[in-house]
Amino acid sequence: MQTTAKKKKSKYSEDTYATWYETMLRIRRFEEKTLLMYSQQKIRGFCHVYIGQEAIAAGLKTALRPEDCMVTAYRVHGLALMKGMTSRECMAELFGKDTGCVKGKGGSMHFFSKEHKFFGGNGIVGAQIPIGAGIAFAEKYNKTDNICVTLFGDGAARQGALHETFNMAMNWKLPVLFICENNQYAMGTSVARTSNVTDMVKIGLSYDMPSEQVDGMRAEAVHEAVTKAVEHIRAGNGPYYLEIKTYRYRGHSVSDPGLYRTKEELEHYKTLDPIGMLEHSFKEDGLLSEARVIEIQESIKDEIEDAVQFAEDSPWPSPEELYIDNYVEVDYPFMRD
Repeated sequence: MQTTAKKKKSKYSEDTYATWYETMLRIRRFEEKTLLMYSQQKIRGFCHVYIGQEAIAAGLKTALRPEDCMVTAYRVHGLALMKGMTSRECMAELFGKDTGCVKGKGGSMHFFSKEHKFFGGNGIVGAQIPIGAGIAFAEKYNKTDNICVTLFGDGAARQGALHETFNMAMNWKLPVLFICENNQYAMGTSVARTSNVTDMVKIGLSYDMPSEQVDGMRAEAVHEAVTKAVEHIRAGNGPYYLEIKTYRYRGHSVSDPGLYRTKEELEHYKTLDPIGMLEHSFKEDGLLSEARVIEIQESIKDEIEDAVQFAEDSPWPSPEELYIDNYVEVDYPFMRD
């Protein structure tokens, strides 16, 4: 006979826990399906999955407003889904189809949605950091209280553009939240091998920027840190920086076997799986009913299967699309036949 856990008094509402779980599970199942489709050669090119880092997206989901902006690097799928882009348009983009979020022209690294204020993945390491500051400048210029969340990895934290941007953002008190998603490896190179400063949080402190280190394997910890940072920024106090310590369970990209890390290290971090830990708390503390957990699981399963079918059935872009969306001006004066 199955027993039901006695419900423990929780810090957050059942809906909040459900949102975290649904956000993380959607990303995990989407990325697992992405890898399967890649193995069948239905998805090609560069592809970087977010498996293991889902708690960051979940915490951001409940701490931000829909009108807040976001820009990130090339590990983009999970954050795009969190920001409100549909599984259908994201999967279709991976398939290179006309119904994709950028009409099949961007692929895995270049999701974009003006509607959801998601200003993309960026294939150039660190290039999104000054772009994020620019978006924040535009929000300040337009006198909104929106912020721009600018995410980058530990490898990008050693790019010169970061230091120029941090300095300018502090000088101009820009409404930008900088987040280093520190998954401990820049491609296959550990932080310790490439940086004299291994605590990435110190980078922000050197510019007198309020900075904190966060447990990126727990959605609750991310939510609380981002909420605190956002309150600081919306009050007109300028930038905030979070080093969120996380771990990716797969290689840097689909072509990376991950031989630079030990089996023991990977197994240790799998015990900290953000989805597994949240499911455990549901059982032990009764934070979310078993019926609702199953409902979310079944809904996500159906959603991802539907997304794949949608991508399969969608048309390829027409050849004419090569010449569309390249320039703001329709008749760009410098084109030559």
